Order: sequence, then C-alpha cells, then structure tokens
Amino acid sequence: MRKAEARPRQHDHPEGAAKGGGGDRAAGGPAAAMEIPAGQILKPSLYTVKAVFILDNFGQRLLAKYYDDTFPSIKEQKSFERNVFNKTYKTDSEIAFLEGLTIVYKSSIDLFFYVVGSPHENELMLTSVLTCLFESLSHMLRKNVEKRTLVDNMDGAFLVVDEIVDGGVILEIDPQQVIQKLNFRVDDATLSEHSVTQVLQSAKEQIKWSLLK
Repeated sequence: MRKAEARPRQHDHPEGAAKGGGGDRAAGGPAAAMEIPAGQILKPSLYTVKAVFILDNFGQRLLAKYYDDTFPSIKEQKSFERNVFNKTYKTDSEIAFLEGLTIVYKSSIDLFFYVVGSPHENELMLTSVLTCLFESLSHMLRKNVEKRTLVDNMDGAFLVVDEIVDGGVILEIDPQQVIQKLNFRVDDATLSEHSVTQVLQSAKEQIKWSLLK
C-alpha cells in the first residue's frame, strides 16, 4: 500500500487547488497528511493462503488445513468444501471464485487438490503453491497420485503441506526443495531412532556384564 503523501493546506486558495496548481503554498505552514477513507485501506496480512485441502471424487475430505478463522468450525469448513467441489468437479477451468475467495484447483484420477486465498490474492502465487503440492506428492507417491495411495501415505502428505505452507505463509514453491527437506527429516528421524536403539543395547550389555562380575 502506498504511503499517503503530505500535502500543504490550501484553504486560502480553493480555485488553485481545484485546477491542480497555481495556488501559492503557505510558506512555513505545517503539512497536513491526506486522509484516506478507512474502507479503502487494505490491512496487511501474512495469511497469503487461507486453506489447502484434498477431496476424493465424491467430495469427501481426505486432507485439510485452514490457516485463519474464515471458517472457524469443522462444520463450516466441510460445508465450504462441499460447495467448492460442487462448483468445480465438472469444469475444465483451474480457478474459481466463491464466497469472496479465490480458489485454484487441479484433479488427478480420483483426487481434487485445492488452494484457497483471499479475493485480492495473486492467482499465480496460489497456482505455484498448488503445482508444488501436486508435484511433491507425485514424487512422494511415485507418480501414483490416487486416493488409495494417498490414504496409505497420509502422514507424508501432511508433512508435504507443512513444508510448503506454514500458518498461511508460503515457505516453498519448489517441489525439489520440498522433497529434499522431507528426506532430511526422515533421515534425521531414522538416525535418532537408530541412536536410541544403540543406547538401549549398550545399556543392556552393561547390565549383563555387571551381573556376571
């Protein structure tokens, strides 16, 4: 939002002000900030993405994350998802406007992927999030992007979403980066589990030798 410019008072020269120039500025007078009607001010928000959800080909929720209080209850969220599905599942378009929100979407076999933003949100940015989500899941599911495979890997799907969007703020739109971060987290978790196993085994060995002494 562009900052309001400071302008001099022009009460003594209404004609000059109306013509856009010609009126002398009041020498040494205090500058008065131009007032902007409150209704025209867009409050800055970090909630670039309002929601991400995946539905099956019957419009049933498989995965959903909401990042603000636009739909505060599960009932309201599912009602919104049903309305979105009814409007989009038979169309070839990739963008929809519903209930004052911008929605980009993509389908694959028996799945529908949706990213929801505010009415003034950049559609290309939302589409970048959607593309990153789909391609990351496609890589994780070995290109078998369908309901059964997704349900079997739901924990990983939630991790993918969390790597892309956190609290409504876009963190990543490069699927390769998302996969690398996921691999690092999995490897790190595996290492931790392995370390714990080693510690327990070592403890057992120490107990055994202490009993034999």
